[in-house]
Amino acid sequence: MAKNLKQLRNIGIIAHIDAGKTTVSERILFFAGRTYKIGEVHEGTAVMDYLPEEQQRGITITSAATTLKWREHVINLIDTPGHVDFTIEVERSLRVLDGAVAVFCSVGGVEAQSETVWHQAQRYGVPRLCFVNKMDRLGADFDAVVEEIRNRLMAEPIVVQLPMGSGDDFAGQIDLVRQKAYFYDTANVGSVLRIEDIPAQYAQAAEEARRKMIEVAAEFDDDLMDKYIHEREITQADIIRAIRAGTIANRIHPLLCGSALKHNGVQALLDAVVDYLPSPLEVPPVPGHESLTGDKVIYRKPDENEPLSALVFKIVSDQHGDLFFTRVYSGLLKPNSRVLNSTQDKKENVSRILEMHANQRIKRDEAGPGDIVALIGLRDSLTGDTLCDSRKPIVLERLSAAEPVITMSIEPKTNADKQKLVDALNTLRREDPSFQYRYDGETGQTTISGMGELHLEIVKNKIVRDMGLEVHVGRPSVAYKETITAAAEAEGRFIRQTGGKGQFAVVQLRVEPFEPAEGQVAVEFEDATTGGVLSAAYVKAVEQGVKDAATSGPLAGYPMQKIKVVLLDGKEHPVDSSDAAFERAGAMAFGEAVTKASPVFLEPLMRVQVTSPDQYLGAITGDLNSRRAMINKMEQRGRLRVLEALVPLSEMFGYSTQLRSLSQGRAAYSMEPHSYAAAPSSVAQGILKYV
Repeated sequence: MAKNLKQLRNIGIIAHIDAGKTTVSERILFFAGRTYKIGEVHEGTAVMDYLPEEQQRGITITSAATTLKWREHVINLIDTPGHVDFTIEVERSLRVLDGAVAVFCSVGGVEAQSETVWHQAQRYGVPRLCFVNKMDRLGADFDAVVEEIRNRLMAEPIVVQLPMGSGDDFAGQIDLVRQKAYFYDTANVGSVLRIEDIPAQYAQAAEEARRKMIEVAAEFDDDLMDKYIHEREITQADIIRAIRAGTIANRIHPLLCGSALKHNGVQALLDAVVDYLPSPLEVPPVPGHESLTGDKVIYRKPDENEPLSALVFKIVSDQHGDLFFTRVYSGLLKPNSRVLNSTQDKKENVSRILEMHANQRIKRDEAGPGDIVALIGLRDSLTGDTLCDSRKPIVLERLSAAEPVITMSIEPKTNADKQKLVDALNTLRREDPSFQYRYDGETGQTTISGMGELHLEIVKNKIVRDMGLEVHVGRPSVAYKETITAAAEAEGRFIRQTGGKGQFAVVQLRVEPFEPAEGQVAVEFEDATTGGVLSAAYVKAVEQGVKDAATSGPLAGYPMQKIKVVLLDGKEHPVDSSDAAFERAGAMAFGEAVTKASPVFLEPLMRVQVTSPDQYLGAITGDLNSRRAMINKMEQRGRLRVLEALVPLSEMFGYSTQLRSLSQGRAAYSMEPHSYAAAPSSVAQGILKYV
């Protein structure tokens, strides 16, 4: 689509599972004329949920992209998953978006995953609108959701619509900016039946809410503030301009309401996307570095005349060639062109450029600033890599992937398929940075690790269905880690004299407990040698040896975390020393040091949120306590009680069945990774028993 950058919006739909994201997306596609039949999640016909698993389960697993038009504006829309197992899909989508619509259930309010995706958007500085969905449901409470957004998310929602009624009585919205009431004919697929003056029974509430809205908006526009103070006429354009400024500054979040399932409020939401969310010209220039190791920060503006900069944020394997989903930040990208992957320092060929509509493709002649497209022809690029002009290199910020928390063994049904399985696992790891696999040379066992049971089940199904491989999988188990609780020093000596050229490397290092900040590596390495006792290349080799050794801890071979390694001293030989010798010496010194440093197991803790009627709370609390839960808070939400706790993942297997039993099926829960903590000795003994 030809476009003016001022009239482009790159947005995503984010929310807790079951808040109605995909239903909102489907209605947006319909009302924007992108589809002519509304897809339904519960019927498995949603356009944006096109994978077989998504249609069977009624959930979003992979983020889907599409492009549509509204009010002469072009909108690139990404529908993201709400299930915590697929949080990497949200992370990488938010990394390349300019704005987002956060959907909240009018009954559930701010739920656990709502907080996670909200804070992900906050981290990337993405301006947000809020949409309170399902206002037609029994128990809908608009005011309670507004307060929860304010108190639990520490956000500043600015109410631009009020609901008329709730539950079965929900009739539509009052638009406080335009001072009109919207009523809908649900039998006529949500077309606006009439736009009327605000009904008398809502007039006072609307007037008060409008005054509050203008008060908040006036802080972001001097002209509006002047008119408000001197009681001069305030126009619709004045209010929209001020709210837009506050939203783009990430200081306020316009809040709307409706019922996507009943087609109610979606057109007004699209209007709000155009009115309040930024174009690529209104977000700061994208920062990057001249190289992976460079400190100097450089910027690229969204301009076709700037050097090319683009970020690969997702890879999808396809029988016709892998699709590399890419956001272009500056410059022009054309088919049959050659670009530099500055992250890998490799040249890549772009053979075709495609505009995606879920799983449909439209060929493009070029892609410019603000475009989100799929590229075909790249070979070595990975998720998070930067594509740029080779004469003006830039490396953009990479994506961070959470540590896997669950593991299971996997093996092909026949030995002949062993290499095919390795190829399949490599493909899946390229697609999904939160998925890992490991081959143990001693036992011959391959294990896969991911964010949860559903995540690994989807991986297994992809291998069987899409890649045609029959596999056996073991039962899911916890992905433990290992760390140390004390400091220790050790020397590693790798000296081999064989008559000819030998091997010589001596390394002395110290290990100590270390708490990495967000985004830091799990094993920190520091060179504290003085006087040039070791060549720079050998220091690098020691670091590589240490990091290789840290993939297998001394207790049970689990990866090690939260360790700082300080290289204290070393000796090299002018003839016999080599990189390989220092890698071995570094690994030997590290292995001995961590064994002396009181190693312990780390177990993953999950943040668990349970929503239940009052009468089952005692039984649920007692059960969680028996699972070593640390209950952090309990609060009333409408007629329900919400309990939040940290619980070891090892104690949560089979919890959904137990919760149904304790609450007669009336309680629900959500769970997401929180952190790793030292496992008690009883758990450690249990782990060692199976090693």
